[in-house]
Amino acid sequence: MKEKRKAEKVNDNALAIFIKNPILGKAKTRIAKDSSDKKALEIYKNLLSITRGISEQVDCKKYVFYDQFIDEGDDWSNANFDKKLQKGNDLGERMLAAFIMLENENIKKTVLIGSDCPYISPALIQEAFDSLDKHDFVLGPTLDGGYYLIGMKKASEVVFSNIEWSQETVLENTLERILEIDCSYFLLERLNDIDHLADWHEYSSHLN
Repeated sequence: MKEKRKAEKVNDNALAIFIKNPILGKAKTRIAKDSSDKKALEIYKNLLSITRGISEQVDCKKYVFYDQFIDEGDDWSNANFDKKLQKGNDLGERMLAAFIMLENENIKKTVLIGSDCPYISPALIQEAFDSLDKHDFVLGPTLDGGYYLIGMKKASEVVFSNIEWSQETVLENTLERILEIDCSYFLLERLNDIDHLADWHEYSSHLN
């Protein structure tokens, strides 16, 4: 009975990981401007590996959403990750489509992350899931005004509509949308994501 209840709990929660296919010249373009396409791709592959390792430690269903094509033979284990393709014209549409897709698979709580924040931890992701017991939304703020994580129990188009992505007002505007529909939110620890070469150097310096 205990094993059955645990399995049911796992099936209630889903972690969606948004990634870009690691293609030369397509990943981490802002880092490429500070270095080279080759260096940017190397850093992004490291970020993917870090994100994958963190995700594997979270007790829930796991979905990886590719931006270009589904790669069945990459390092994301087919046994551990259900592989999907992002759908939509902009980031908001793609995230909304992912939440709707998982809701249609009877997922009760979905948390979505990218692959640009190596500071995130399994405990922080679990905190996000737990916060949805008392709140409608959960967000992980970044230092540049965006967010590295968003979670909800019911897909909401409002929080993804008319948002100017990659701007410092993303989090602020998202929270305004949540309050406009009379819902509650929980904010996680504010973390830095990796957008520039200096961000990666700062993160790497803490590993030594």
